[in-house]
Amino acid sequence: MADFQTVARVGEIPKGEGRPYPVNGRIVGVFHVDDGYFAINDFCPHMGASLSSGYVEGTTVYCPWHAWRFCIRDGTWLDNPSSKVRTDSYEVRLQGDEIQVLVPDPPPRTPLSTAT
Repeated sequence: MADFQTVARVGEIPKGEGRPYPVNGRIVGVFHVDDGYFAINDFCPHMGASLSSGYVEGTTVYCPWHAWRFCIRDGTWLDNPSSKVRTDSYEVRLQGDEIQVLVPDPPPRTPLSTAT
């Protein structure tokens, strides 16, 4: 069962920037903004660029490859919010000076059926 994992300490992610961290089999972009810390899937759903290396403005991150904009609060694609395109977002908490992220376990794999 998934649990919160420490990814960094307060002060390690500069305000207005993001950093990538491996959490529960995924790469998660953790962002530090005025409102606190937020985490989304680090890979842009368009072409796979690292969102944590993109330009951050408020709670928006720009994909460094094609400037697609995503909300770091909930992963919404801001260029077309009614679209189903988005990236996963994850819960973040502070425990003392530790920044922790909760990434759910992936769904169980379904075994392939064998026809005989």
